[in-house]
Amino acid sequence: MHRKLKTIGNMTVLQMQLNSELFGALQTIASDEGLMKKAVRSLKRIAAQKAKTENTLSLEEIVRQGDKEIAEGNFKPVAIDDLWK
Repeated sequence: MHRKLKTIGNMTVLQMQLNSELFGALQTIASDEGLMKKAVRSLKRIAAQKAKTENTLSLEEIVRQGDKEIAEGNFKPVAIDDLWK
């Protein structure tokens, strides 16, 4: 069941609350260079995982489209020997 989230500008209220929590936590550790470096590394790792997930989803979409084309008969058969030419 989907609920409509209240938005302010381009952000939902939940996103604004999460941003506030994130920046509050960063402010708490801001004076400790070591903890800030760990936080930055962690956020970069999370961003990389997100990018990887998005790329994986794109690959899944490509496979689904190929399956659909094959089911509709919209493909040209390729001889196995032609794959190595």
